[in-house]
Amino acid sequence: MGSDATAHMSEEVRDASRYVPIAITWGYIGNGLLALVLLITFEFAIPSLEDALNDPSGFPFIYVFGNAVSVAGINGLTAIILIPVIFSNILFNASTARQTYAFARDKGLPFSEWISHVDPKRQLPVNAIALSCLISALLSIINIGSLTAFNAIISLNVAALMFTYSMSLGCVIYRRICHPETLPPRRWSLGKWGLPINIIALLYVIFAIFWSFWPGNTPTTLDTFNWSVVMFVGVFVISLFMYFLKGHREYVGPVVGVKR
Repeated sequence: MGSDATAHMSEEVRDASRYVPIAITWGYIGNGLLALVLLITFEFAIPSLEDALNDPSGFPFIYVFGNAVSVAGINGLTAIILIPVIFSNILFNASTARQTYAFARDKGLPFSEWISHVDPKRQLPVNAIALSCLISALLSIINIGSLTAFNAIISLNVAALMFTYSMSLGCVIYRRICHPETLPPRRWSLGKWGLPINIIALLYVIFAIFWSFWPGNTPTTLDTFNWSVVMFVGVFVISLFMYFLKGHREYVGPVVGVKR
């Protein structure tokens, strides 16, 4: 939810058809350049990869900081990392709550009317925000009981995101090739490069989905097994069951609400 977070909040963006694609594009360019500088600097500063991975803190970057600066410097540099992470968590929660509200508004969740309720005073989907915060807190508690279960839930994020991207890209590619006249007008376009880029993106997404289900190391045990494949199939089956039970009767397309 990093690069495409703006798309999740597009209903709150003025002139979204113009500025959302611009924000996503410059987000890729800016973060890519900064990440390149950071990666090169980090590689030159790390004396031993094995020692960094086995550092008692559990965070290799703290080991690298310790070889370059004093304890006070480590605390300062770590704070620079943690503060944006805290801000990002707030943004992630806002984006998640927004998607939860939109999905409930389309009657895609149980208790959709309650979740999609908008507080008339605050003009915010308070119930969706509270539900998102509650689920995030409960998922964090799992880490106390079982690190394996927590890692399985975290690793499911990659497969789930890649799967949704594959559905979106597949539909767009199908429309571009078979029914281009059905595509809505757009203000931001890649022109003739649009279809090749969509195809390359779909191939990359399929590649990422395939490897996201593999274990991180061998030999594989119950603790090191990548349980995300089990959870992915389970959620997929439950989703299909919910769709055939009630979804295909209630869902009539995205609900659009415009207030001028």
